[in-house]
Amino acid sequence: MDIQIYNLALDHAGPPFAEGQRRFFRHEVKTWGVRGDAVTEIARQLCGEVRRWPAGAHEEQMERIWKHGTPECGAVVCHVMRRLARTFSGREFLLFEQCQDRHAHNSAHTDGIASWLMAACIANDASLLERVWGWTNSPNRWNRRTAVVSLLQELKRGQQKKFVLRITKKPLQDRDDMVEKGLGWLLKEAYPQRPAEVVAFLLREPNAASHLTLHYAAEKMTPEHRRKVLA
Repeated sequence: MDIQIYNLALDHAGPPFAEGQRRFFRHEVKTWGVRGDAVTEIARQLCGEVRRWPAGAHEEQMERIWKHGTPECGAVVCHVMRRLARTFSGREFLLFEQCQDRHAHNSAHTDGIASWLMAACIANDASLLERVWGWTNSPNRWNRRTAVVSLLQELKRGQQKKFVLRITKKPLQDRDDMVEKGLGWLLKEAYPQRPAEVVAFLLREPNAASHLTLHYAAEKMTPEHRRKVLA
């Protein structure tokens, strides 16, 4: 399977796009330069085969793909595993936690695991939110980003709004730019659901959130709310 995906990826690889990816991430990233539509097609080709395997087999093979370490491989794993989301539980959640610790080294990896796979587990079992809470104190920057990004789908479904505003208090003063952007993204998605609460939350501690977080959070705000928050 890993040889198969390697050959498929190389068929679609583009050095100029790879260089653009390296500039975008602003930190070291190994990439083959495969565009998103090609990644989706590679995942589609693999899905039919993977569905026929027992759970242990597809998890083992997906981790082997992850170990290549490229954004493309991470995206393929997320695309394939996402098709099985209805069956996810605490068992899969622990598996994705391990993948996060071992293989997530950039925002593409982290956001795929968090917003697609862990989010699906949380949707099936809300008790897993307690584990999310613990990530806000992790020394690993990607785990701290996961703590907020994993809640995006819950917000879009109109769920866990109170928990989202409660958990954002912990990373509010985190000055790692990857966490700042993730938190701003979460608050941006929370705003349409609870605009008054999000604005009040940010105004209560005007010096807590970074300028970067506030700019992301304000993207969907009304002009009046944006002025208040950015002031």
